[in-house]
Amino acid sequence: METVNGDSLAVVPQETMGNLSDVESYNQRVDEIFKKVNKLEKNLNEVEQFYSSANKKQPNTSKGSSVLKDKDREKLFASFKRRQQDAASREAAASKRMQELMRQFGMILRQITQHKWAGPFMQPVDVVGLGLHDYYEVIEKPMDFSTIKSKMEAKDGNDYKNVREIFADVRLIFTNAMKYNNERDDVHVMAKTLLDKFETKWLQLLPKVDEEEKRRNEEEAEMHLDMQLTQDVAHAKMAKDLSGELDQVEVHLEELRDMVLQNCRKMSTEEKRRLSNAIAKLSPEDINKAVEIVAQGNPDFQAYRDDVEINMDVQSESTLWKLKFFIKDALQGQGKNSSNINEDNQNNNNKRKREICDALAKTSQKRGKKFPG
Repeated sequence: METVNGDSLAVVPQETMGNLSDVESYNQRVDEIFKKVNKLEKNLNEVEQFYSSANKKQPNTSKGSSVLKDKDREKLFASFKRRQQDAASREAAASKRMQELMRQFGMILRQITQHKWAGPFMQPVDVVGLGLHDYYEVIEKPMDFSTIKSKMEAKDGNDYKNVREIFADVRLIFTNAMKYNNERDDVHVMAKTLLDKFETKWLQLLPKVDEEEKRRNEEEAEMHLDMQLTQDVAHAKMAKDLSGELDQVEVHLEELRDMVLQNCRKMSTEEKRRLSNAIAKLSPEDINKAVEIVAQGNPDFQAYRDDVEINMDVQSESTLWKLKFFIKDALQGQGKNSSNINEDNQNNNNKRKREICDALAKTSQKRGKKFPG
């Protein structure tokens, strides 16, 4: 049971709803709307987060470029569909090109590993056997051709992703040997000689490697654009659907409110009088809202006249209850914020309140004639 100025409010009295099934039906519809609103809220947060993140990534995006983006959206989407259809063939072509690069690089490796001086570099350095106690203090990342071969054949995700990674490890074999051994040592000389041969052959392959990397970067950029476009289209559709669904929720809420108001009991004369008195306690802004509520339920009511007169006896029951619910919330809000209202604001309110009170006084006189004693 709720109260406004000491009055009891029977929002949905069971005796006036007809029977228990009406109440259950009402509660079920309320629960459905709550579930719907919760789902819409999650979708709304997702859409807001997406566009907020997009704006942060492109802070300098101008209005003109945004319009251009919208204008070209269909063209980009059509291009995206074509790329999706060709994705399998493009991936197969890229894989074939990579295999060819690996084959050519493998030929270079065989030439180096078959060289007469390749022996010291084929297996990991025998640190213990050779008594190289400071080896790991000098060499941060040991490398040899058997380790490279194992990594090239790996199927557990630890394999090389591209030719340039293999090149780096092959070069590391020789630079490690040159770093640890003195320039006049045989191992240093052998490593330097093989490194020169390897880099010479690598420079012959490098243009193809650069071309493939450039191509891969372009394809990755297209894939990133495709992903952004897909997300953009999906969230644009979600935003559009949200707008329609929110409108539906608003319609359902209005239907439920009308259902409640239609089943509310008839307001007594005393309650109408108290309602009139309660209006005078509202702020000017809330008074205007109360007048709008009356105007919505009474097309003949002239809400914008200087001398506004509200006759409670001619208002419909639904309008009266709407007013009562609104006044209850408004007065509660005023009570919470009363500490923030200064004397100047109160003085500004007095004029409008006096006008309403004068109108209500006239209404009370007429009502007194209609309901003597």
